[in-house]
Amino acid sequence: MHVVILCGGLGSRLGEETSIRPKPMVTIGNNPILWHIMKIYSTYKFNSFILPLGYKGDVIKNYFLNYYTLNSNLKINLKTGSTEYLNTPTLDWSIQLLETGMDTMTGGRLFRLKDILRNQGTFMLTYGDGVANINIQHLLEFHYKHGKIATVTAVRPTARFGVMGFNNQNLVTNFREKQHTDEGWINGGFFVFEPQIFDYLDGEDNVLEGYPLEQLSKDGQLAGYHHEGFWQCMDTLRDRQYLEDLWSRKEAPWKIWQ
Repeated sequence: MHVVILCGGLGSRLGEETSIRPKPMVTIGNNPILWHIMKIYSTYKFNSFILPLGYKGDVIKNYFLNYYTLNSNLKINLKTGSTEYLNTPTLDWSIQLLETGMDTMTGGRLFRLKDILRNQGTFMLTYGDGVANINIQHLLEFHYKHGKIATVTAVRPTARFGVMGFNNQNLVTNFREKQHTDEGWINGGFFVFEPQIFDYLDGEDNVLEGYPLEQLSKDGQLAGYHHEGFWQCMDTLRDRQYLEDLWSRKEAPWKIWQ
């Protein structure tokens, strides 16, 4: 089963981080957030990835072209030009990197994959900037149980600021940092689609979160998988620092692999 990870956006709110690289290549620890997302799927044995590229897509191509060189110890013979890879990491990933345009919208990037995916049955899709400790197998089982064209993972985002309570002397009685908001559920990505999704896409200007998902909802063809666990997108530098802090303390909830 193919996993599509949208990798073409600008990520302008990350400032200098995305002036030299696309958002999916901004790192958590020593690896891009894209690698973390792929590891989540790979943990559940989904290893066939399609990456629709746009802004600075060459950076993503070069990362995977040089993956083994960058992540291995090397023995290089300058006389012969031979290179021996030592302790080479093994990842059973098949990756298609496809240029889908600089300014193409999210639905348009998916539309450009129509010829690849239309006859391949169920596929999954997510954004290249969000991680979660989601059980992908449970997500798929939910999708098949409901039998709809599309399933979206619904999440409750982490509050951006701490919550405080006071007594009548203006003393803080409780302080809770980074709790889930009480503002309801939002789109957390981690979609599952049937090929009929392409009936709702008509070109490169489609915003997936606009007409396609809205119409699927009206048609009773959009199911919502409620994920109560950890989820975090990387929209801002503050988000990136939060994820980096969790990783550096070895407390990253999305690290479900060994």
